[in-house]
Amino acid sequence: MTEDRQPWWKGATIYQIYPRSFADSNGDGVGDLEGIIGGLDHVASLGVDAIWLSPFFTSPMKDFGYDVADYCGVDPLFGTLEDFDRLIAKAHGLGLKVIIDQVYSHTSDAHDWFRQSRESRQGDKADWYVWADPMPDGSPPNNWQAVFGGPSWEWDGRRQQYFMHNFLASQPDLNVRNRAVQDALLDAAAFWLDRGVDGFRLDAINFAIHDAQLRDNPPSGLAMEKVTRPFDMQDHLYNMSQPEIPAFLERVRTRLDVYPDRFSVAEVVGPNPVPEMKAFTEGEGRLHSAYNFDFLYAETISPARVRRSLEQWSGEAGEGWPSWAFSNHDAPRAVSRWAGPPHRKAAADLLLLLLLSLRGNAFLYQGEELGLPQGQVGFEDLQDPEAIANWPRTLGRDGARTPFPWTSGEPNAGFSSAKPWLPVDAAHQALALDTQANDPSSSLNLTRRLVRLRKATPALRLGEIDFLHDEAPVLAFMRRYEGEEILCVFNLSDSQAEMPDELRTQPAKLMASCNLEGAPDKMPLALAPWAGFWAKVS
Repeated sequence: MTEDRQPWWKGATIYQIYPRSFADSNGDGVGDLEGIIGGLDHVASLGVDAIWLSPFFTSPMKDFGYDVADYCGVDPLFGTLEDFDRLIAKAHGLGLKVIIDQVYSHTSDAHDWFRQSRESRQGDKADWYVWADPMPDGSPPNNWQAVFGGPSWEWDGRRQQYFMHNFLASQPDLNVRNRAVQDALLDAAAFWLDRGVDGFRLDAINFAIHDAQLRDNPPSGLAMEKVTRPFDMQDHLYNMSQPEIPAFLERVRTRLDVYPDRFSVAEVVGPNPVPEMKAFTEGEGRLHSAYNFDFLYAETISPARVRRSLEQWSGEAGEGWPSWAFSNHDAPRAVSRWAGPPHRKAAADLLLLLLLSLRGNAFLYQGEELGLPQGQVGFEDLQDPEAIANWPRTLGRDGARTPFPWTSGEPNAGFSSAKPWLPVDAAHQALALDTQANDPSSSLNLTRRLVRLRKATPALRLGEIDFLHDEAPVLAFMRRYEGEEILCVFNLSDSQAEMPDELRTQPAKLMASCNLEGAPDKMPLALAPWAGFWAKVS
């Protein structure tokens, strides 16, 4: 397939919107669909191909929408189905595809399916969730631990059984082994496809099926100083990552393919996710793409880490297409993990240059285009149950979820006229959209230039990747596609670095750069801290 016949999603740049924190249109302190509609012109100005919306479904919001109480409803906090239809129309009118989350591993305990399931062991939905009898001594059926702390089992007095939950106790796990459950999930998918969505991100999909024998997980052997929760102390062989998952994903893809040009991407969690990612995207009958937490949870960034992650995807026949993210709503912002405060503007710019040069799809998280660092949230303002449970051992997720700063001179940076659900960091006020819009050296305008250049350059969007140098702190690789070659070079450190000897003689013309010193049209002999460039070789 030639470049101009590739599907729209291959090599796409996708912008993640976290609805609670994007824009509040009605003054209740929480972002909503109307606020997103108003902000889509900004998103379109970046040149991205699509938006991904985190959950806006009916939910008690104990996990902020990832505890779904109605797969086909919009929570009143965010608006109505009619608002969503207008959002779709506005996005499509701006040339933006719309991807939404699908949470197939669990629901809220407020979902009607669960209410029916817990009523009786003989009802129509009795086995729609994972139920098990207690051990003879009354203890849970096995040793599985939940992500947010404590056992993965909660006692239910009505059924006189335990139900399983990989996350909060209010998020019971669906029995996705049950074909009727699969059918119901696929019907929910069709509901949104019929309304015009262009694809799905499948949340934590490797949690969707459990071991039918309920075998104990073995210990992970992690040293205690690396443990923040009991979940980390187990090797998760049986509560997740089961071999039956790909067959379910084939059913998802079959339903998706009824609708032209749709896209699916899996979120895959775990210490060794690549085999699962490849299994979930293998061939033409499963998902289109997958991403993991290689970069999202990494405490440092290095040439060796980038090369190791990228070379796991060789591009061989039948292999899926990778996606990459440096930041999202579940992980502390990359620029705060990887760079010291004096270098954060330079690092934010270089990380944009790096992300948009990788082979695969690039996911930008709202605020990355502004170079936002992790927001500071005091304990008294925390909302995230994981952050509260593990305080102060982890940074938690709230600091990545603070409101988007629109205007520097307004209360709450223009996000809301009321007190926001999370506070706006004072440092974010100074980086607000309006302060960067007319500054040609801003992170915002760099993002606009780079996204458009990537879209116009087949080698960056679709090409192979060939690593030339990975000795810290300099990373260099070539992107190649149908005779086009783009040299990409980065200094991933706070210190100046010499240009590697083997790159100094490359006959290349600079296309884009950040933080370079010297003549703008010549290859540099040295790289300033967090400096990098793209250069056209042929």
